[in-house]
Amino acid sequence: MVRKLLRVIGIGFGALIVSLCLVIVLAPAFLDRIYYSGPPSAHYDGAHFRNPDNDEDTFRIPAGGSRAAFFWHYLTGTDGRPVWPDHVAVTQTKPPARVMGNRMIATWIGHATVLVQTNGLNILTDPIYADTAGPFGFGPKRVAVPGVRFEDLPKIDLVLVSHDHYDHMDLGTLKRLWDRDNPRIVTSLGNEAVMRGIGAQISALDWGNSVQIGTARVFVTRNHHWGSRWFTDRNRALWSSFVIELPGGNLFFAGDTGFGDGQWPYEAAKLGPIRLALIPIGAFRFQAGQMQAGSHIGPVQAVEVFHRLGARYAMPIHWGTFRLSWEAYDTPPKLLDRVMMCRGLSDFTAYPIGAPVDVPPIDAPRAKLPPVARRASCDARPFAPDLR
Repeated sequence: MVRKLLRVIGIGFGALIVSLCLVIVLAPAFLDRIYYSGPPSAHYDGAHFRNPDNDEDTFRIPAGGSRAAFFWHYLTGTDGRPVWPDHVAVTQTKPPARVMGNRMIATWIGHATVLVQTNGLNILTDPIYADTAGPFGFGPKRVAVPGVRFEDLPKIDLVLVSHDHYDHMDLGTLKRLWDRDNPRIVTSLGNEAVMRGIGAQISALDWGNSVQIGTARVFVTRNHHWGSRWFTDRNRALWSSFVIELPGGNLFFAGDTGFGDGQWPYEAAKLGPIRLALIPIGAFRFQAGQMQAGSHIGPVQAVEVFHRLGARYAMPIHWGTFRLSWEAYDTPPKLLDRVMMCRGLSDFTAYPIGAPVDVPPIDAPRAKLPPVARRASCDARPFAPDLR
């Protein structure tokens, strides 16, 4: 009886959240926040940003059907998704204060948060230490604690913020970082307005522009995504990837992205040889067998991005921390391994959260892979039928 009552309460609460979302969607235009004003461009119409390679796939509901039905099934857990663990064991580590010279150490802290240390510079990408990825404590819950405790983070010099979604722009964490370290924050146009309340020094740049920070030059580069904090402000701020020009080879951070026209990796590669690429592989499956969504690449496309970047080494991110879509917890790394095997590639494999990785020098030889007989699973779609 108690369980039935709790279930009814849970469904009622979910219905309330869906109703509030619909109210926000239908809210008057004056509630639409304006984060940026500037001259029109190929990806800005004077009011909203867009993907120049077409926005259609980022507006489409990933699993088809109506928007209301999608959110209802998502919030009530009735969309048939594989069960995730409530908690994943993580061995937290304490990084060094600095890594000098051209040595590079990368530590995946969870989701799209990575600490990269090289040339005496400490770089942090899309830092999120919150327990949930959403407003007011709502949203998907973290199943894996951060791989580095906030207190054990070295002094951060540079923070990259790719866009304004809650799982990438965590204002609470950014405020803590600013109060502790006064790092330089680099993002794309409009996002500085969302972050204004933290009181930080922020460089908000358009695609193709750059800023010098110490020995590094940070380029804001194109990817394929969208932005919003509360539905009616959709695409008021720009999304981006980044290239950091470094003496020992460039760092590429894809941010959050779909494949789009697939030309943006080539554009990033033109800025110089990439030593380390941080590429998302999760939140791509919203129904059985799906291999990518308009806003998110899965492992198959991630490997193609790795190839087009011409990167020496890659670290998979954006998986195994927050349950955002339909795939099982460990589908992304398993599928990534399968794709890499089928394509005969190396140096793009998943590491545990918190594990420091010594990134090979850009001119280090690649691992030689043994010949692999091409199997049916390399040609079939979906690629790995045994993976949910």
